[in-house]
Amino acid sequence: MSVRFEGVSFSYPSGVQALRDIDLAVGDGEAVAVIGENGAGKTTLAKHMNGLLHPDSGKVWVGDWDTAERTVAQLSRRVGYVFQNPDDQLFERSVRAEVAFGPRNLGLSATDVRSLVEASLATVGLEAEAESHPYDLHVSQRRMVALAATLAMRTPVVILDEPTTGQDAAGVQRLAGIVDGLKAAGRTVVTISHDLDFCAEHFERVVVMSRGHVLADGPAPEILSQVDLLAQADVEPPQIAQLSRALGLPSTPMSVEEFVELFAAQRGHEV
Repeated sequence: MSVRFEGVSFSYPSGVQALRDIDLAVGDGEAVAVIGENGAGKTTLAKHMNGLLHPDSGKVWVGDWDTAERTVAQLSRRVGYVFQNPDDQLFERSVRAEVAFGPRNLGLSATDVRSLVEASLATVGLEAEAESHPYDLHVSQRRMVALAATLAMRTPVVILDEPTTGQDAAGVQRLAGIVDGLKAAGRTVVTISHDLDFCAEHFERVVVMSRGHVLADGPAPEILSQVDLLAQADVEPPQIAQLSRALGLPSTPMSVEEFVELFAAQRGHEV
């Protein structure tokens, strides 16, 4: 399912203008990373996708729906949003109940709800915590509970706000597998992240924001190799891109595997 922004501007009641005439289209099945400094407008942009915020001017479309004409409940059937802070999202007394809440409110049968809950908890590695209270878990696990609750909704669009924050290496690896699984299933995935290494490896397209504007939008290797552009958005290139640049590699790899191939080829050429 596609998402489109047409001339969207938005200001908060305080007077801060967070979005300025945004034109942006995310195609069906695309994986897009939105990057930029704090206050760039990234989360504000994302909250327009599920109706938590509405434009002051312009339109946001999710498929053939104008978000201004739909409720958040209606949009939740199309757009799943995993908040940066899981405590803004969790409210049930057990992990199982939390993950079941969305599918149950879709009117699914008890059998289907149970199946979705079990599958989602297995995906995030929390089967053993099904009966635990979410707030008895570590914050990194609470993030996974919120993710499981979103996955259980089976929405065609999934938004991940700073998904790797607070995760250890194993957690990041699991998240990578989940993102790759969503992409393989043809679902549209949008992440907001300061983790540019994660973005480089798992998102084919990068949108750079600064002060409510879109500074650049294009393929990840092209965008993430532009040091001056990223400096305008107050973000540093991925570590692998910085290393490749220091070594004088002919192009910018987006994964360790690509880096090894490029480095080996250059060494072989020099020898």
